[in-house]
Amino acid sequence: MSTTGSTQLFFAASQYAAATVTAAIRAGMFGPRDEHRRLLIVSDTSPAPEVGTPLDRMAGFAGLRPEFDEVLSWNAFIRPFHPAGWFPREQDTLLWERYLRLAWGLGDGPVEIACESIQANPSNAVAKIFGESPVHVYADGLMSYGPTRSKIDPLIGTRVRRLLHLDLVPGLRPLLLTEFGVEPEVVPTDGFLKVLGELAEEAADRLTTTESAALLLGQYLSAIDVLTAEEEQELHLRMLRGAVALGHERVVFKPHPAAPESWSRALEQEAERLGAELTVLDSPVIAEVVYERMRPALVVGAFSTALLTAAAFYGIPVARVGTEDLLAGLTPYQNSNRVPVTVVDALLPPLEDAAAVTAWTMPDAGQVRRELSGLVTAVGFAMQPKIYPELRPAAEAYLARHPSPAASPYFRRRRLTALGLPGALPSQLDFIPRNAAVRRIARRAVTWKRVAGGRLPLVRGTRD
Repeated sequence: MSTTGSTQLFFAASQYAAATVTAAIRAGMFGPRDEHRRLLIVSDTSPAPEVGTPLDRMAGFAGLRPEFDEVLSWNAFIRPFHPAGWFPREQDTLLWERYLRLAWGLGDGPVEIACESIQANPSNAVAKIFGESPVHVYADGLMSYGPTRSKIDPLIGTRVRRLLHLDLVPGLRPLLLTEFGVEPEVVPTDGFLKVLGELAEEAADRLTTTESAALLLGQYLSAIDVLTAEEEQELHLRMLRGAVALGHERVVFKPHPAAPESWSRALEQEAERLGAELTVLDSPVIAEVVYERMRPALVVGAFSTALLTAAAFYGIPVARVGTEDLLAGLTPYQNSNRVPVTVVDALLPPLEDAAAVTAWTMPDAGQVRRELSGLVTAVGFAMQPKIYPELRPAAEAYLARHPSPAASPYFRRRRLTALGLPGALPSQLDFIPRNAAVRRIARRAVTWKRVAGGRLPLVRGTRD
């Protein structure tokens, strides 16, 4: 192999990511095939990757394999370390680059990196190792519409050439990485759907086709501390009850691959009680492959990106569950899931409202720009005001146009007050939540009430 040839390293942690980047490659977004050596580096960042199914062993991967000269495992390379936690020491990055060039046969030629979630590992680690290489970020679903979750080293951020993303919400512009002037580019929807069709053909023998059923999407939110295990199981039961209440007698549950089997058993018991026919999909394929094979009558979920691919790409009816509770419970306010939950809550109909589910259609790009863009911008600024100070005027204008923003599920009065935004507490009352004397008196009142046999709830510190 030549020591001066160009190599492109594509990092992917999911079948969805691999399908996205494959569609981008086929669309010519990474240049002519014969000008680069292309390596796909797969990783599994789940809490227990040793019990999961690697991306390159999932059904349908054979359809993606021809786009790459070689497929390598990042988990195997850094074993016994976990890919989400391992990061090279600053003084060791040159040594790691030399070792990777030797181990992967990269020679001395230029290297380009294409990866997800640049602020997290393994993407951040690899960008640090190849400290002079250009970086192309392809978006992690609905996360692309939110702010960068943490401040990125300018030595990495200034090397990001572009953000490739799917047009999940036509009319909504991604906020991710705009602090570095990174321009978004849309991966062609037709190309992405063609890749999904190929994945579905490869996985056909592993999927049982259930026509006109309602599909429930599990996300395993308790693994990332968004919900407790009990709360998430109850969320799944709400999905089932809601779907049956809408008249769906056949229901399919697609659990997260790492989710406990007890959740599926609880759903089976509830389905039997409700007189519904429940099928649990245990094949590790993405929801979009299921859409290709099954064409469900309804897709139900919390805030999965797959809800938007169902609505925007396949025209399948969708409904959301639990977003109000999630918006209230996400902590801290900067939690990177906040914008995905906000988009789903603001855009999709609630499962419990049968009329809304029946009447809902995907809004056009103009309507999204008028009604959703301002909200997402305001939430993004409230989440990361230090990273996006230039968004303050737009956030203030949006909040000023909407009466009682503190009553909105998307904002918290304490947060608005801390940032001096419309909807904040009046300045003369701002001292109350932080006043030590008031809090001390409240704690004494609780103690006295308990002694007297009352049930006054605990006084807790307010959250951002």
